[in-house]
Amino acid sequence: MELTPDILKNLIKSAQMADEDEIGCNDCFEELHEFAEMELAGKSPEEAKPLVKDHLDKCGSCREEYQALLEALRNIENGQK
Repeated sequence: MELTPDILKNLIKSAQMADEDEIGCNDCFEELHEFAEMELAGKSPEEAKPLVKDHLDKCGSCREEYQALLEALRNIENGQK
């Protein structure tokens, strides 16, 4: 992917708007498995890990990773039943 002026402008804007209560992709990724396991267990991961939920709402890449992980865990769970 080429870094066009528009992409750079959006990256800078996102960095400037970042709240100190936000987490980045690396921190989010480290917590995805716990977030997914809570959801599969019928618990409320949004309440337990609001920063992860906020990041997933904002970041399409992490949201795709989360959805893939959730689907894989569901497939494993369904295969074991």
